[in-house]
Amino acid sequence: MTALGVVFRPQLPPERLRGMARAADAAGLEELWLWEDCFLESGIATAAAALAWTERLCVGVGLLPVPLRNAALTSMEAATLLRLFPGRIKLALGHGVQDWMGQVGARVESPLTLLREHLLATRALLGGERLTVEGRYVKLDGVALDWPPPAAPPVLAGARGPKSLRLSGEAADGTVLDASVPADGVRRARELIDEGRAEGQRTGPHPVVVYLHTATGPGAADRLRGELAGPRGESVSELGVAGDAGAVAKAVQRLVDAGADTVVLQPTADEPDPEGFVRFAAEEVRPLVP
Repeated sequence: MTALGVVFRPQLPPERLRGMARAADAAGLEELWLWEDCFLESGIATAAAALAWTERLCVGVGLLPVPLRNAALTSMEAATLLRLFPGRIKLALGHGVQDWMGQVGARVESPLTLLREHLLATRALLGGERLTVEGRYVKLDGVALDWPPPAAPPVLAGARGPKSLRLSGEAADGTVLDASVPADGVRRARELIDEGRAEGQRTGPHPVVVYLHTATGPGAADRLRGELAGPRGESVSELGVAGDAGAVAKAVQRLVDAGADTVVLQPTADEPDPEGFVRFAAEEVRPLVP
């Protein structure tokens, strides 16, 4: 079954998270996704709060930029959340937006090498291994978690370009695609991920999470056009959907048919009713998505 989620966008102040998380939980939404975008909000802090405020909601962090992080610390934080809230947290790692990484002095010469080393180390530590590595960026000497999760969780990677998509297939347990990827792009991403999976001899499941620009209610089309205005040249119909539950469900299904396992509705930054958007997704769109 396709999983459906909504993004809590960090353009909202952190104090708005409680209401949106509780609305999602009460409405029966499956997943609420968070971003660790510079210089807005922390992914781990917001995830812990959202999980504590809710009873059944799954919280995804897509994604944590690894240039800002140490692999051991990321693994400690992930393991803590996984033990506190079993089965309710999904984490994705990414190499970060390079301009932002440069602003904080964390830009590296090879972002893909950095991401590979973090993915491998984080997966190993969360799997209960004691790890000694001397990588280009990740260096660990006999490190093991005292409180690993009872079962190794999937560690996802955020990816966009061909090299990062192949890397995700090889070194991650799933992939997060941003909302700039239309249905044809999802198909191509699946092909590149599968190339990486073959290279890495990976045989387990590899779920793909895709964000979808979504607007509903009064002024939806105008808000979506404003959100997508830019130099890329794609039409609104390729990258997003504005309309009622039926229109949104059809757009979700197009991504599912292209290879998405989870579709996360991404409201516009100026969405006037974030809690209402969550209820719309859970109560009106969800019944129309197989």
